[in-house]
Order: sequence, then structure tokens, then C-alpha cells
Amino acid sequence: MMSRKLPLWLRFFALIGVVIFATGAGLLAYRYYARPVTLTVAVGSIDGEAAMAMSAMASELVSTNAPVRLKVIDSGTALEAAAAFSTGKVDLAVVRGDLGDLSQAQAVVVVSHMVVLVIAPPGSGIDSIENLKGRAVGVVGGVANAKIVDVLTKEYDLANAKVVFKNLSSADVRQAIQSKQVSALLVVIPLAEKYLSLVRGFFQLDHKKVPVLIPVDSAGAIAETERAFESFDVPKGTLRGSPPVPEDDLTTLRTSLYLVAQKKLGTDLVTRLTQAIMSARRSLLREQPIFAQITAPSTDQDAYLPLHPGAAAVYNSTTQSFMDEYGNWIYLTPMVLGGAATMLAAAWKFLGLGSRAPEGPLDSLYTLARRIRKVDTEAELSDIEEEIDGILRAECAKSAGGDERAVDDATLNVAAHRLEGLIHDRRALLAKRPAVASAA
Repeated sequence: MMSRKLPLWLRFFALIGVVIFATGAGLLAYRYYARPVTLTVAVGSIDGEAAMAMSAMASELVSTNAPVRLKVIDSGTALEAAAAFSTGKVDLAVVRGDLGDLSQAQAVVVVSHMVVLVIAPPGSGIDSIENLKGRAVGVVGGVANAKIVDVLTKEYDLANAKVVFKNLSSADVRQAIQSKQVSALLVVIPLAEKYLSLVRGFFQLDHKKVPVLIPVDSAGAIAETERAFESFDVPKGTLRGSPPVPEDDLTTLRTSLYLVAQKKLGTDLVTRLTQAIMSARRSLLREQPIFAQITAPSTDQDAYLPLHPGAAAVYNSTTQSFMDEYGNWIYLTPMVLGGAATMLAAAWKFLGLGSRAPEGPLDSLYTLARRIRKVDTEAELSDIEEEIDGILRAECAKSAGGDERAVDDATLNVAAHRLEGLIHDRRALLAKRPAVASAA
């Protein structure tokens, strides 16, 4: 057919062009699938360390050419980061489990655990929360710890005990203690050396003067009703080694700092994000030991903060390849589309819609037969003979070129012979007409 009419060199270059086009299209499709995706992440803390840590993570992802990148947005505080996430302004956020609206949040990793420490100055006689009656407690971190203050107030009836909570910035804590504006401090920090050193700096310490850590004995009962918290034992000597502070494991509350993702983010995207973070974590441990606290969230079905399916695939070792995830679609889509096309074609044919097939040479010859019967002049018959000759020449050329659509010679001869007979009869009839007219 057409391929037989094309020269060999032209077919060769056409084939090369098709191969180049298919290869280029495949490379473009691969680059589109493998291109890095940038996600926005809101983060905030009163000391700015959270934003610095996430910026270090974002830089590590760029340097390792990770498939997912992070654009860090410093929201100022953890509360504002949670607000940016709940309003849908960002894809990810670093939030505490006890802050903000997390209805659209699904956990990716636990960044750190935040431990509640109630601390009395050295020499203080306060050794329990009940002994805080009628005293002022400084809350480092302000409104970010409002939930914890409410929980403790409710559990220990601190409102009736006339315990007053005063929000303090880190810079004002030491002066507030020295002037005895507050009798104890409430801080919520990770148990990392940097933050423990900050707490020690709030007090004037020597070998004999040590702060007093106050236990939250009802931590278990609080955790039963407030699922954002859990009971936790601070290990002996955490705040100070010699003499040890606390002297023994001390019960208190703990909440978690999560990296959360919007529910709408795709499973494959969050899987790649989780893998990239856990890989980058190992490289960042030497520079920032805080990354050692990055762990997997709870994979239980009834966990306080549900795990994103993409992150769950990493922790449960059920990650899927591209073919695992989309293989069914790749195989089934052509079958469904082919069946639908067949049904549409059948319906189209049944309704008789669409253009008719182009007229073939035999149709043209049969049409000429009707014209021959109606012609009135010799000139018209001559024109018809020219048309017949043209059709026959075209079909002979097709047959010589190997075109399978060409009409076979026998059929053409039969049709041409019939038309010649019609032309001969019409000529004879036209020749008799002047004699008939003269006789009339």
C-alpha cells in the first residue's frame, strides 16, 4: 500500500524519526514523574530553633537531590504554625499534639517529645503541686502552654487553691525568680542538653543549691482523659547529675511534637517525603543532636493523631513501586477504553450517523450508465467516454502499483463493455431523431 510506494531511504528516516519521538516522549514523561516536588511547611518556636532545624533539613534534602523539597515558613510560634496549617495555607506543619485544630492533620514523623517540668527554686519547700496553694507559677512559653495549665488546674483544683499562673518570656524568668514574683516555673521542653542547660540557667546553682522538680502524680489519670498527653517518667539525674536532680525517676506529663501533613496529600508523595526525612536525619545527627529524637509515630489504629497512609507504608515496610500502585490502571484502562470505543462505534453505525464512505470506481461507472440514458447530444456522449477512459486508467495504475483496493480487471471489463453497449444504443437513437422530426 502506501509503504510500498515510499522509497526505502524515506521509510528508513521515517522510522528513525518515530523512534526519536517515542524516546523523547518517554524521557519527558519520566522527568515529569521524577521531578522534585516542593512542599510548604509552617514551623515556629519562641527561640527560633525549630525553624533553624527545619531549614537544615530542607538544605539536606536539596544537597542529596531528594524527590521532595521543603519550603520553610517561620510562623513565629507553634500556635501560629498550627493556625496556618488548619486554614490550609501550608502543606505541612511542625505542631504540638495539644495545640490548634488538627482535624485535617495526619502524622508523618515525631520530631521530638515535649516534657512538662514543674520546677521550684533551690531551697524551696515546695515538693508537690498541692504545696503551690496561694502561690504564683511562672509559665515559660505563655499561651502555647495554656492547655497544660488548664489540665493541671482542673485535675488539682488549682483555681480554688488560688494558684496564679503568670506568662513569662525566657529573658524575664531569672529576674522573676530572684524578686520572688513566682514561686515555681512550668516549662515544656525536649529533654535535650541545649534546653536542659537553658533551664539550669534560670537558677543560681552550686553544689549545695539544686532546684526541686515537682512530680505530676496524676499524669496517668490526665492521659486517660486528655489523649494529647501521656504519662512519662523523667530519668534520675536528667537535670543535674551530682547531686542527681531528680533523685529518682519522676512522673510527669509529655506531649509530642509532630510533623503533620494535610490529608489531601497523595500517598506516594508522603512516602517519598518520609523516606527522605529519615535518610537525611542520619546525616544531620552530628550537626544537630536534636534530630536524634525524630521517631516514627504510633502505628496503632486508635492513635491520638492518625498516621498518614504514605508514612505508614514506610514504617510498615509496605511501600509500593510505580507498577504496584498504578499497574491495574495501566492494564485495565486500554481494555475499558477499547470496549467503550467498540460500543460507541456500533451505536454510531446503528443510528446511521457520520459521513458515507467515498465513492468507488464501480459506483462512478454505474452513475455514468444513468447519465448515458439521458444525454441528448453527441458531445455529451464523447465527454462520458473520456470519463470512462480516465476511470479505467486510474484503476490500471493502482493495480500496477500493487494497491489492494484496485478493482480487478475482469470486473472492469464487464462494466466497461456494458457502458459501451449503452453508448452505442444511445448514439443510434440520437441519429434517428432528426429523421423522425422531418417526417413529422
